[in-house]
Amino acid sequence: MQHFHFLHQLRRCARFHFSAEGRKLHALIIKIGLYNRSLRLCNNLIDMYGKCGLLDDAFQLFDEMPQRDLASWASVFTAHNEANQPQKTLSLFPNMLLDGLWPDHFVFASVVKACANSGALRVGKQVHCQFLKSVFSVDDVVKSSLVDMYAKCGLPDNAKSVFDSILVKNLICSSAMISGYARCGRKNEAFALLGELEEKNLQCWTALISGFVQNGNLIDAVDVFLEVRREGVDMRDPFILSSIVGACASLAALQLGKQIHRLVLGLGYECSLFVSNALVDMYAKCSDIVEAKRIFDSMLTRDVVSWTSIIVGMAQHGQTIEALSLYDDMILAGLKPNEVTFVGLIYACSHVGLVNKGKSLFKSMIEDYKLSPSLQHYTCLLDLFSRSGHLADAENLLNTMPFQPDEAVWAALLSACKQHGNTEMGVRVANRLLILGPKDPSTCILLSNTYAGAALWDNVSKLRKQLANLEVRKEPGYSSIDSGKETTTFYAGEALYPMKDAIFSLLKEFDSEMRKIGYIPDTTFVLHDMEQQEKERQLFWHSERLAVAYGILRTVPGSVIRVVKNLRICGDCHTVIKFISSITNRKIVIRDANRFHHFNEGTCSCNDFW
Repeated sequence: MQHFHFLHQLRRCARFHFSAEGRKLHALIIKIGLYNRSLRLCNNLIDMYGKCGLLDDAFQLFDEMPQRDLASWASVFTAHNEANQPQKTLSLFPNMLLDGLWPDHFVFASVVKACANSGALRVGKQVHCQFLKSVFSVDDVVKSSLVDMYAKCGLPDNAKSVFDSILVKNLICSSAMISGYARCGRKNEAFALLGELEEKNLQCWTALISGFVQNGNLIDAVDVFLEVRREGVDMRDPFILSSIVGACASLAALQLGKQIHRLVLGLGYECSLFVSNALVDMYAKCSDIVEAKRIFDSMLTRDVVSWTSIIVGMAQHGQTIEALSLYDDMILAGLKPNEVTFVGLIYACSHVGLVNKGKSLFKSMIEDYKLSPSLQHYTCLLDLFSRSGHLADAENLLNTMPFQPDEAVWAALLSACKQHGNTEMGVRVANRLLILGPKDPSTCILLSNTYAGAALWDNVSKLRKQLANLEVRKEPGYSSIDSGKETTTFYAGEALYPMKDAIFSLLKEFDSEMRKIGYIPDTTFVLHDMEQQEKERQLFWHSERLAVAYGILRTVPGSVIRVVKNLRICGDCHTVIKFISSITNRKIVIRDANRFHHFNEGTCSCNDFW
């Protein structure tokens, strides 16, 4: 009787995460001598510690058990899965087989889930084969896990094959299948399967929306979310809210993001860690770093994602001191930084030339936190050296790093050579890039200008011929501005767009005013052979200028103008917008393919290097 009482209490602690009470029960079980006499009690203790987030306690208890059964292994697998350590589950699984135990349906489901969450497709297929040979091969719960695994691993047809074999389909397996289709961009099949369901719940909609977000079909994700809201479906789920906030971040849709934020407040989810983290990231990516910091400061609980989001956000907005100060606060709070944290920190150092600090952080990442630098870390370090004029260090880094430098990395060094007037190194780097075979038009412009600056006209001619042979195709440049009620997009050189005459008139007015105070168009950013006047006309119609002019005409005087550009802002437009910010006394924020540019009173946060 006492034995069943303890089982009931342990399950209650596991369900409600009562870890302190669970520990007391553990001590009492040992004290009265039941600990070594009941395998069932030990298994429930492992389950309780795992569900309370005390993974070390769960594994220690498991490790000390003189005898284990399938329930013991299933409990420890579940504990590691719930702690987001699926690789540990997979590393333990062979030991269970060595113990002479064959998986049951609970173990199969746990191991398949670990494969799904870690992307271990090869192991997952092996486990699938074992499952088919077992007496549990008709178990629909395991089949649902297999559907989820194949869907997450990008094999929707395999998932559909397992899905069709399920005798009694429920919303769990259907949602996994819908998510699999949405993740792979097969939205028609996702919608078709959703339409076949007699009953739809929040899980189905979440699967569809999150699948679209993960596949990059952000507009579809937002459209479905808004449609579901209009139909009155209760969206009280932190995962779907954080997913849709993430979509707003990727789309740089600030006004929509603000609407979702108001919905979050209305539903009472402002205290959800997932949702708050997504909001911090969204506001940072939508150029409102002030609001991002306000939300971060208001969070009662913060994890490494919270700290990393605000640190990276500050870095992208050129606020180095704030980023480094936040890192110090993070360490004092007892949190361990991850790889992304260090990307943001080293990137932040590059804005103000903190070479020694950046090198120190790079060293700390390796030695103190045992993190392996990725190509992105080396690229950030290269950017730091380049911006600070340490070109020899930058070139040495490229030649010694354990990654093959790509076009973007060599182009960054070439840009630095131009910035600091090192023609000799510039030509050397340009030659490396030419051998590599440039594909990005901005790289081609850099190469042409470098050779022209060194009076290597034969190379300029060869480059133009090579570019013609390579058939380099430039992605159309476009810029979007969110004016509150709608988002307006402008394409470079486009003939038809809203308020064309007013925009042309305003830009002509700016051009006249700028020339009076020293502006000279920099036509080196136009690669084509044409007359000087025609080159200037090409620059005049760049999309970022059109969007900024539209913003000045359409927005409230004194408000911040926020523009998103799909490509890197060209050097001449960068100069022009600095002038415009000074002439109009307006703050202008442009998010281009590389970073955020905060223009104010004739200066930019990037210090004219990007």
